[in-house]
Amino acid sequence: MRINPAQRWLMLVISLPSQSATPRMRVWRALKAAGAAVLRDGVYLLPDQTAPRAAFRDQAHEVEDAGGTAYLVPFESPADEARDYAQLFDRTEQYAELLARIAELKERLVTLSEPEARKRLAQLQRDFDALTAIDYLPGPAGEQAREALAELGTATTATYSPGEPSAVAGEIRKLRIADYRGRTWATRARPWVDRLASAWFIRCFIDPEARILWLHDPKDCPPEALGFDFDGAAFTHIGARVTFEVLAVSFGLAEDRGLARLGKLVHYLDVGGVPVAEAAGVETILVGLRQRLADDDALLAEAGATFDALYAAYASDVSTDNNNTNREQANVSQPPRRRAGN
Repeated sequence: MRINPAQRWLMLVISLPSQSATPRMRVWRALKAAGAAVLRDGVYLLPDQTAPRAAFRDQAHEVEDAGGTAYLVPFESPADEARDYAQLFDRTEQYAELLARIAELKERLVTLSEPEARKRLAQLQRDFDALTAIDYLPGPAGEQAREALAELGTATTATYSPGEPSAVAGEIRKLRIADYRGRTWATRARPWVDRLASAWFIRCFIDPEARILWLHDPKDCPPEALGFDFDGAAFTHIGARVTFEVLAVSFGLAEDRGLARLGKLVHYLDVGGVPVAEAAGVETILVGLRQRLADDDALLAEAGATFDALYAAYASDVSTDNNNTNREQANVSQPPRRRAGN
């Protein structure tokens, strides 16, 4: 935990009418979720940072709307007091608990089904994100948990999707779509999100007549086939980009709004990184499809329908809270029609 000797703090002092039980509970829960420390009844403390200040202001408005009073008091503490206050925001024990759960899941991976393992991994990721959101004075424990979670993600991929490619350094060459029509493309069998999305992208935007081969061993890739998403393939992870993103850049489509947003989703589900709000739901759908469909062509066809819908929503940029009229009036982009099978 890093402590600034001249740390600035923000105190929220509230008072609610005695009969305001429901607003009192609502405010208390919100302040607890924000990670506020309780100095005494009705007196709360947070570091004076942007997010905490916004949280305190929101709850001050709640208190005032309920007929109470609220005061925001910023102050700067001397070094000795700063250390005492900082201890109130030490998340080490919470990270230790999270690390224990991560270790337990890693040990049990071989005994769990893929849907159960991915469900637990997603929950750990959500818990980690929630904890880091209130870790206002971060230290080594947070980084340790981040690294352990990344290792667990790698182990999960290795267990249920073996052969995931390693990222390589280098520039992404710009290619002409016309030179890649009517080709045979190949990737590893039992595809997960990056391979599914990449195959969808190839069929929709590059090669509508593409023949997709599903390889049980990448070493069996025919010399005439264009491999993707395995080590040594024509298209694979480069730098920080996953295969889907590499394909989009290679063929000059990275600026397409729908593909750019879809790329962020694929990236997060494949290798982690910046969370995407709808990722958990999409992951659940893809896991269910893999469990239900043993044939990879059928899996691609059904997963492709999901990517079609995501692309349409992302390209139109229609918010989920817009009304039906706005949805009907939106100019929704659609990917080119793709074939249902090989």
